[in-house]
Amino acid sequence: MQRFIIEDHRNVPPFNEPASLLTIGVKPLKIHHEDLFAKLFKDGIGPGVPLGSRDEIVYVQEEAIVYRDNLWFDEEFLEYFMRQALATGKACRAAISADDPAFRRYTVPLSTCLEPAVTHDGQPIYLLDLWYFPDGYTNAVVPIVVPSDAEEMGFYSVPDFMTMEQGNLTHFGPARAAISVESWVHVYFASIIYGLFGRASRFDRYVKAHNFYSLRLLWRAVLEQKHLLSTSEVVKVGRNTNIHSTAVITGPAVIGDNCSIGPGVFLDNVTLGDNVTIDDGCVLMMSTVGSGSFLPFRASLYLTAVMENTIIAQNTCLQMCVVGRNSFVGAGNTFTDFNLVEQKPIRAANIEGRLEEVGQVVLGSAVGHNCRIGSGMVMFPGRMIESDVVLVASPGRRVISRSVTYEESDHHFVGEAGKSHKRHYPRQGEPQEQGESWDAW
Repeated sequence: MQRFIIEDHRNVPPFNEPASLLTIGVKPLKIHHEDLFAKLFKDGIGPGVPLGSRDEIVYVQEEAIVYRDNLWFDEEFLEYFMRQALATGKACRAAISADDPAFRRYTVPLSTCLEPAVTHDGQPIYLLDLWYFPDGYTNAVVPIVVPSDAEEMGFYSVPDFMTMEQGNLTHFGPARAAISVESWVHVYFASIIYGLFGRASRFDRYVKAHNFYSLRLLWRAVLEQKHLLSTSEVVKVGRNTNIHSTAVITGPAVIGDNCSIGPGVFLDNVTLGDNVTIDDGCVLMMSTVGSGSFLPFRASLYLTAVMENTIIAQNTCLQMCVVGRNSFVGAGNTFTDFNLVEQKPIRAANIEGRLEEVGQVVLGSAVGHNCRIGSGMVMFPGRMIESDVVLVASPGRRVISRSVTYEESDHHFVGEAGKSHKRHYPRQGEPQEQGESWDAW
């Protein structure tokens, strides 16, 4: 079987980089795809052959899987699709139900790659850019509707004025998930909601359905003298990782190799890459941190995705945010996630730069790659700081109430000193500056 990859070269704001290169969880999306196919197809699958556009699918002349490289899907989604497709013996295309609560809330908003369609019995669906051809390209394609089987999961209760009287704040934990990554919001959904909430939901279901596994968890807790969700069965720790005895970790959680977890740290349902340092008193809840990152004392992440080689300095709080690679977020910054005045769903930019409602009552902000954010600032919800931006707090700019572009970066206005900060992530069609950026790792 061969594998064909439709390359999507559109840059995702504010990172100014194609989705395939963005880190979802703790892996770039293209590496996630490679690992997924290697795991699912143990007998081997052909190397990915690039296609310039969807129109080039007609050149597929053998048994093949075809997908767009900005489409994130988990192992459970791909396995379900392939099992159903192979059972039909026909050419198939993955689809999701328009009425599925998880897909309707997370996959549909801000997306431009979804094709509306209907099933043979008139049910509305969206077609995804994921195909299986048993014998080369054909027009006769059967849609395989993959259900998320999501369960609603409450994560905190708040007064009605914050939820706009819509009830408690909840998310859907899916058994299977897919999303076309075209916005930083999609990176957040894929990494946190589909990634961590989905993992927790699948774990809960497995425990409830398998009594022997529940007994195994209990026995492990007795042996290790730990809470059930803090045992080695639930918290996976890599090689050469040092965890202080006063740190509290609850799972499901995955911690990479060569990490350091300091005194008083609290980690709940997190994924950490390799060589991550979490210092004294930090709190990370339902968050992902890329390899090589550093959190000094008392930094806090809540439902936040941080890409590799990034520093989140002390006393900084990020809620429902995405931070790009090789960036620095200084001490005492607060990224807010709730509109105090306009109590309506938050809007965010799609891949074409247009603002659309995300359908979220609370949502943080995004910081691009190679950014330097000074201390003591407040970021409004749904805003973006473009890659390569430097922001220095001043009396006139302590509250970031709108998105900040590269042209507004403070390094442009400090004379010769600012020339040392080079632009590594230009917008589409703009040249990249030469020289080295500040990379401490």
